[in-house]
Amino acid sequence: MTDPFYIIEPTVKKVPFILSVPHCGTEFPKELKQDYIPDMMASPDDTDWFVQDLYNFANELGITIIYAKYSRWVIDLNRDPESKPLYNDGRIITGLTSTTDFFGKDIYISKSKIPNQKEVERRLSTYYWPYYRKIEELLEERIQEFGKVLLWDAHSIRRSVPTIRKEFFPDMILGNNDGKTAAQNLIDTTLQNLSNGPFQVNHNTPFKGGHITRYFGNPTKNIHALQLEMNKILYMDDSETVFEENRANKMRTILKPTFQELIKQL
Repeated sequence: MTDPFYIIEPTVKKVPFILSVPHCGTEFPKELKQDYIPDMMASPDDTDWFVQDLYNFANELGITIIYAKYSRWVIDLNRDPESKPLYNDGRIITGLTSTTDFFGKDIYISKSKIPNQKEVERRLSTYYWPYYRKIEELLEERIQEFGKVLLWDAHSIRRSVPTIRKEFFPDMILGNNDGKTAAQNLIDTTLQNLSNGPFQVNHNTPFKGGHITRYFGNPTKNIHALQLEMNKILYMDDSETVFEENRANKMRTILKPTFQELIKQL
């Protein structure tokens, strides 16, 4: 079986920085395609569309990029493998193997196709853990070479998802599980640089970083992890369906200097 992820290697000397994009996948494994409603599968709405394209400058800075091949509807790479909730405030978010999209629409053709525990375990083994093992491998390589490393987990979300939050989301949300997943100087540098633009930047509200950030971030071992969530309209059109190069370039004028400053600190 081919890997359930893609890798973009740096075009210059490697730096201690890995970029992960776990929710941009749009493909479905051949053995599962018949299980999903065709119209839903043709355009999986919960996708972090084109995020890997937004960050197309990263490998030119020496950063390795890993991004998902398959849709989060197959298995969500940013959820706890035992389906433990990421938040305890009662909010409803899609799970490890979701049965609906963000708006509550069914994604499977029938209830009989909803994965049972055996199928969940198969998906974890086949699609989920290989992504994590590859990140572990990349982080370990950088630790061996540099003694420290930063993992940046990149996400996007619709401006409005009433099932998660009644109000519009802020432009950007930096998550680090209330400071637990990265050193304070890296957090401060990131917030300062992201705030150089005209965008609203929140910190750990309403998102603190998902499972990837919390799983890998361990500053005591010089492994730092940050999650950035952003509105899709910052790099897509108002319909949130089409990549918009001018908006993306405006975002890159914020993201690229942020990365450059973080690399200097590392």
